[in-house]
Amino acid sequence: MEAEFDNFSSRVYAVIAQIPKGKVATYGQIARLAGAPTYIRQVCFALRKMSKDTKLPYYRIINSQGKISVKNESYLNQKQKLLGEGIAFGKNDKVDLKKFGWEL
Repeated sequence: MEAEFDNFSSRVYAVIAQIPKGKVATYGQIARLAGAPTYIRQVCFALRKMSKDTKLPYYRIINSQGKISVKNESYLNQKQKLLGEGIAFGKNDKVDLKKFGWEL
């Protein structure tokens, strides 16, 4: 089972690497593009397993409501990086997915 999760995590990381600057993707979108549309929670687990010094743009991943899911110290870090890429937060700290959402 661990090898299967590692394989899924590798696919998740490959998808995350493709998210362009100035765009965001949802957890569900990442799961779907990684070949497992129902594995949304596993995307979160894969993100938690990532090295702290990763170069992957993990901060470009938000929830389906257009919000950053984690509300702690990393929330501010994630928000600052997105703002630095020109992604705007609107009412209720939401990102407009129609404007900033990543489409393949």
